[in-house]
Formats: sequence, C-alpha cells, structure tokens
Amino acid sequence: MVAAAIVAVLLGAGFSGVAAAAPAKNGPKPKVWTVGSWHGKQGRFQSIQAAVDAASPGDWIVIAPGDYKERGDYTTHPPITAPSAGVLIDKPNLHLLGLSRNGVIVDGTRSGPPCSANPADQDRGPVGPNGPWGRNGIEVFEASGVTIQNLTVCNFLSGQDGSGNQIWWNGGEGTGHVHMHSYFASYLSATTAYFQKSDPAQATYGIFAANADGPGLIDQTYASNMNDSGYYIGACPDCNAVLDHAHGENSVLGYSGTNSGGHLVIENSEFDRNSEGIDTNSASDGDLPAPQDGACPGGSGSCWVVTGNYIHDNNNRDVPGNGLGLVGAGVVVAGGRHDTVTNNLFADNGAWAVAMVPYISGVASGPADCTSAGGVWDNPFTDMLAGGPACFFNDYGSNVHDNVFRGNGSFNNPTNGDLADLSDFSAVGIPAAAPGQGNCWHNNVDPAGVSSSPANLQQTNGDCATAGPGAGVADPLFGQVLCNLHQLQPSDPLCNGAVYPQQSATFPLMPLPPQASMPNPCSVLPRTIPWCVPGHNKT
Repeated sequence: MVAAAIVAVLLGAGFSGVAAAAPAKNGPKPKVWTVGSWHGKQGRFQSIQAAVDAASPGDWIVIAPGDYKERGDYTTHPPITAPSAGVLIDKPNLHLLGLSRNGVIVDGTRSGPPCSANPADQDRGPVGPNGPWGRNGIEVFEASGVTIQNLTVCNFLSGQDGSGNQIWWNGGEGTGHVHMHSYFASYLSATTAYFQKSDPAQATYGIFAANADGPGLIDQTYASNMNDSGYYIGACPDCNAVLDHAHGENSVLGYSGTNSGGHLVIENSEFDRNSEGIDTNSASDGDLPAPQDGACPGGSGSCWVVTGNYIHDNNNRDVPGNGLGLVGAGVVVAGGRHDTVTNNLFADNGAWAVAMVPYISGVASGPADCTSAGGVWDNPFTDMLAGGPACFFNDYGSNVHDNVFRGNGSFNNPTNGDLADLSDFSAVGIPAAAPGQGNCWHNNVDPAGVSSSPANLQQTNGDCATAGPGAGVADPLFGQVLCNLHQLQPSDPLCNGAVYPQQSATFPLMPLPPQASMPNPCSVLPRTIPWCVPGHNKT
C-alpha cells in the first residue's frame, strides 16, 4: 500500500510518535521546554508562544494541561499582510507535545471557560486597515519537520482571507508553490463551540495542510463544526501524505482538498453527519497549481486513494456556514482525475454514495491558468451555467471498485443511489480531455442491488478505457446536481420534482466528545524531565 510506504519514510525520519528522533551526531542536543504547571511542578513558561520563541530547531515543547488563551498574533507575531496565529511556528523541526489531549486546550477565546460559546468571549483578532484580521490557532509557517501531538484547539475564527484555521501547516498559502516538506500530527482535536449565522467570524478549517510535499502523516485525530471542512490537504501536485484514523463530523465537508495530487491516502477513518463526506476538486483560481490529479508521479497508476473508511449519514444541511456542498454525498470527485475509491463502507448517504462530476472554476490571472491546467476555457457549458467565460474541468480516469453500499439514496430523488457519473460533455461542444477514457466502476456490492446513474454503470463502464456516459446537460443527473446545490428551484423542469434539504433556522454544534490521549506522551521525548518521573506521566 502507498500508505505503508509513506509511514515507513516517516518512521525513518523519526516521526513515529513512539520513539524520539536522535540528534545529529556531534550536533547540539535538543532541549525540552516546559509550559504550564504539572503536579505542582512549575514549567519554564506560561505561554506556548513564549516557549516557541525561545526554542531552537529540534527542540521539544511539553505542555501541561490547561486552558491556553494564546496571543502571539497580538504580541510577538502581529499580522502584517496576512492574519497571524495564537501560536506561530516558523522554525523547522520543532515538536509540540501536550501531556493530555483533552486537557491541553489552545483556546481562541479572549475570556470565559475553555472553548466558550458565549459571543462576548470570542476574539476576532487584531484590527487592521480593513477590520479584524481573524485568527488562526497553531500555524506552522513554511517550516518543515514540525510535529504537533496530543492536544485540542478550538474557537479560532475567520476575519480576512487565510484565517479561521485551528491547526495549519501553511507551506505557502496563495503562492502556488510548495514551501514545506515533512510534517506530523497525532492525537489532535479541532473544533469550535461558537457559531452564529449572522456573524461572519466563523471557524473555517479544523486540521489543515497545504503547499507541502511531505512526507506527511495525520493520525488519530478528530475535527468538527467547521464552516468549510474538518480536514484539508491540498495545493500539492504530489502531496505524499496520509490521513489515517480521522473522524470528521458536522462540517460542510468532512475532508476537502483542492488540487491535491499524486500520493495521498485517506484510510481507516470515519466521516459522518457532514453535508458532504469527502470532496476533492480541480480549480484554477485557488490553491494552485491545478489540476487535481491522483496519477502516480511518472503517470503509472493511481496513488490518490480513499480506502478502508466508514462514510455514512452525510445528509446534514444544518452545518455551520452556508452549507454548500452536495448534501447527502459520501465521496465527490469534482473535476478530478485518476483517483481510486476502494474497500470502503458507504451507508445512509441520502443523495449519492460516490459521485464523479465536473467542476467550474474562475482563473487566478487569465485564461492561460485554465488551459495550462488541462481545463477548457470559454465554452458553451460555462457560458450557459456561469453566465460567461469560466474554466471547465472534466472528471475522468478514476476507479471505484470493491466498495460495500447500504441504504444510500434515501432522499428518493431521481438518480439518487450508490453510484453517479456525470462526465464527457462532448455533446455541448467540450472536447474530451482524454479521448476514450472515462471513470470505471466495478465489483461494488449492495445487498439490495447496486443502484447507479446512469443505470447499469458497472456493466457499461467497468473499464477505464471506456468513454464516460456522454449525455452532458441532457443527463438527468446534471439537473439533480444543480437542484441539490439549490441553483435551481424545485419547480424547474430539470429538478423533475426533486426536493433536497434546506437549511433550518438553527445550527446545532456538536459538543466535543472525550478523545483518546497518547498512551505515554513522555516516551517520545529525547530525555527525561522532572514532569515525567514514574507515576506522573499518565493522563
């Protein structure tokens, strides 16, 4: 498996979460800095940011249980041209380690109890020339080799673009280039207890890695209540990353990844009660470079893999934010190519368990951004749907096989069910990006019989060498996708009587359930510290 290969590289780099990396021969030994107070023993610092500022590359920062209302964006790292963070890490190979996942809380509120829901306790960040900057929780800025383990981050809210992220490995947001390499996360929780629809300050992303080419591993984590996605890995032509043992709930998207390509594995995870479970897409106006392409580097096979996951009950329009996304969808590949979805269990997703659809995007600078990424610019389809020129990304070359389906399509609208393929728009004048190559669907099972749109998809398109269905805008699925997104009224003939969930007036947030901590966090340290004497390192 690709995942095993990436994990092996991480182990070799010392990112196991079980054994500490050895210092370089004849080099300085890493220091261990302590934050807070543990069993009556006072640490060196009371602020995580102060410890980060004092540390050198390779050092460890050990954090005792406590509510840390970090203010690095107000003190040592104020915003200049972009939002900053409560804890900003811009040094390579630093290691943040909490002694209790549930007890160490990096808290975005200004006052009140941990992760307060009170509007008066929220902090929208320093005020800049255009209003509050917004805040990020823990941000790793263009620094490789940083590890974050065994803690919770909450209530960091958006303001200006690039804020509202709880934990963010930022390898160059908006640059279109990779400025970060290895990263590691384990035993993390990311959530918010505050949301008001009328308030533009909202929690946006839970655990986020972008513009990084790994190896990266995010393992044993939980994310919920985000107005975009609980997890995000994107802006990486070859991401070289694994998302393992994740649980994403009650967000617009459980996982999303724009222009995520090459080696990326999402495995052994659960996505439920989101509007949409997993989404990946191509776009030429954000998180460049486009497109989303799961082909292995060198073009042999697919290395972008969703496998071994439980993806269920993603029917929730009442998630924070605007609730956009294909509500009731388990996995959506939007304008992507060469992805693999295999050996997952899909249950009770009301619209489609797996859907392959095209994607329409703007452009960052000009039409060349579209065509150079394999999109089609200024075509009849986008003129009709977007009202003018835009970039159209077709979906092709993906392989959906050996999955188990149960109870999907419960919205009972036309085309709803297990499998959905909307590809090949040659009928409206869009040339196929890869002539004769469609998505392939085979060996999937459903005790009630596999349902698909078009019908008998596994019989007609079991081979990736077969062109897509090719009906384009005449395909009933086309109208259902637009109706699901509420771009058409239910009375429109293309909806064919379909009704999809509307947002209600209330947006209940999920309380953060207790999560498993690292069994023995002190075991990963390079040396023993007073906090870690026998009997004091269990939490």
